[in-house]
Amino acid sequence: MSEPLLSIRGLTVQFRLDSGWASAIEDVSFEIGEHDCVGVVGESGSGKSVTALAVLRLLERGTSRVPAGSILFEGHEMLRLPEARLRQIRGGQIAIVFQDPMSSLNPVMTAGDQITETLRLHQGLSRGDARRRAIELLDLVQIADAGRRVNEYPHQMSGGMRQRVMIAQAIACKPKLLIADEPTTALDVTIQAQILELLRDLRQQLGMAVMLISHDLGVIAEFVDKVVVMYAGRVVEQAPVASLFAEPVHPYTLGLMAAIPRLDDDKARLTAIPGRIPGPGETIAGCRFHPRCGYVETPCRSLPPPLLPLGSERFARCPPRAHAWADARLANAGEAR
Repeated sequence: MSEPLLSIRGLTVQFRLDSGWASAIEDVSFEIGEHDCVGVVGESGSGKSVTALAVLRLLERGTSRVPAGSILFEGHEMLRLPEARLRQIRGGQIAIVFQDPMSSLNPVMTAGDQITETLRLHQGLSRGDARRRAIELLDLVQIADAGRRVNEYPHQMSGGMRQRVMIAQAIACKPKLLIADEPTTALDVTIQAQILELLRDLRQQLGMAVMLISHDLGVIAEFVDKVVVMYAGRVVEQAPVASLFAEPVHPYTLGLMAAIPRLDDDKARLTAIPGRIPGPGETIAGCRFHPRCGYVETPCRSLPPPLLPLGSERFARCPPRAHAWADARLANAGEAR
């Protein structure tokens, strides 16, 4: 089998708090192959965006650190790359689209200038060639009258148009991997659908892999091939998208599914997951989800569950009502004593 495009292995990221270093993500592992589309899903605070920022080494220095783990992109260790090489990869081979274009785009630069800056930096184009390419890119992301819009500032555009400008900037250098961090959250439903359709078309045209971060399982179901479910900084389940929605395994995934509105039953009540996700620095013994879990058993309160293989491309930390791993570990601990 060919090597994955991106391989994250045992990644831990910590942030400095007044009380010391606290883990935002811990022992995170998953892979993205060439042309794959992988969704990373979970509540706010689950560690999705921190994982994406760690891939591009965009976490603030001094207040964050990576004490363990590996991030391989095309076999190169991102965590040890010199800064000059890292700048070549950022925007060139790996691009990112953030959820709020108004805070991500420069308000005092036109849409065209922001795209041409990327093209001149990574591809060495002349000012004129870069401007012509910027207009082509705005047209590619379906912005009408691109020749005029290229001279407009972000505040002169709608939210959907600003997001399209960010996508145009991200794909300017035909990256091998596009990271889309909640790209539709700030948009209304109609525009969300248009942006997702645009990303789907661009993925096919450019042959790029996509890492889509979202808390919206409806978006994930429509767009991705494989799903990584995160909770409190850890991966709790991985599966192909069809398998995950047909038969969710981890109690947290089951809870997320139960909170999806059903169009076929207008009388069905949404089931909220009780409690809240633990904050940074909050220590929870055993399974991190056990205080909110409807399947909790005694071993869950003391034994951190491993990520178990459950068949082809499926992993989960805790199949409901299947605690053989915990019984075995308790038995082994008793024998050791």
